Formats: sequence, structure tokens, C-alpha cells
Amino acid sequence: MLRKNLGLFIFLGVIVILFAMGCNGYNGLVNQDENVNQTWNNVQSDYQRRADLIPNLVASVKGEANFEKTTLENVIAARASATQMKVDAKDLTPEKLQQFQASQGQLSQALGRLMVVSENYPNLKANEAFRGLQAQLEGTENRIKVSRNDFNAAVADYNKRARSFPVNLLAGAFGFKTKEGFKAEEAASKAPEVKF
Repeated sequence: MLRKNLGLFIFLGVIVILFAMGCNGYNGLVNQDENVNQTWNNVQSDYQRRADLIPNLVASVKGEANFEKTTLENVIAARASATQMKVDAKDLTPEKLQQFQASQGQLSQALGRLMVVSENYPNLKANEAFRGLQAQLEGTENRIKVSRNDFNAAVADYNKRARSFPVNLLAGAFGFKTKEGFKAEEAASKAPEVKF
């Protein structure tokens, strides 16, 4: 009788330990998934801050009467495209992340062109409002970089946990899939050519 009960207690003990490990693994995945969601929201918030600065920047540039109209129109169009592209943190597929990154990249290129062209306008460079907005935009670009790095770190931590044994068994059973982080754009792999 004692031997029978001992076997039952061992069996129940193993079941309790496995259940506790399963709960711990599942809760860990949930926590890391939420961390990925939160860092993604921070990335979007920083991109939104940049988008919010652009109308003021464009308005201060419009004051320069002979400023290139197409450059401003390109910035406005790129901003409209970038702000329309929304990606839910719960549905971060590689394709959607790539589309989001592409629309933000187009806005970055348009802003870069605006800054380069603005160098040709001394009145604009001397404009205090423009200089202040330019400084805010530079700070925002730094925030975006930090947010993207934080997001990639959160994705890496989540993916490590979701792919590690035995948590990967729970991840598969409960629909926790690996996530995609930001990657460098294809153009970033090529060094720019300098011609004199």
C-alpha cells in the first residue's frame, strides 16, 4: 500500500512540476510578447513625432519665396504616405514591417533632400524657427534609432525564448511565433560613391 501511494505521489509531483514549468514558460512568453508590443509602440510614437514636426518645417520653408516647390511637395507626399502606413504590434509580419520601413525610408529621403536644398538659401538657414525645427528633427531621428534598436533587442529576447526548448513546445501550441525586427535597407550595404 505504501509503495502504491509513493508511486502515486511521485506521479502527481511530476505532473505539478511540469504544470508549474508550463505556466512559467507561457507567462514568460506573454511578458516578452508584451515587451515587443510596447517597444513597437515606442517606435511608432517616435515616427509620429517626426511626422508632426514636418508641417511646421514645411511652413517655415515656404516663407522662402523661391524655394524649390517640388522638394516641398515630395516631403508632403512622403509624410502623407508614411502616416497612412500603420502596423499593429499584434500583426507584425515581415512583409508589413518591410512596407512600414519602406514608407518611412521614403520620408527620410525626402527630408534629407529638403535639408540639402535648404543649404542654398541663406535666409532660410538664418531663420531661427527653421534652425529650431531642424534641431528637433535631428533629435527625433536619434530617438527613432534608439527605439528601433530597443525594438530589435526585445524581438531578439522574445525569439530566443520562443525557440528555446522546452518553451518552444508551448510557443507552438499556443501560437507564439517568432517575430521580425528592423533590418538595414538594401541601399545601406553599398558605400556611397564620392566623385570630384
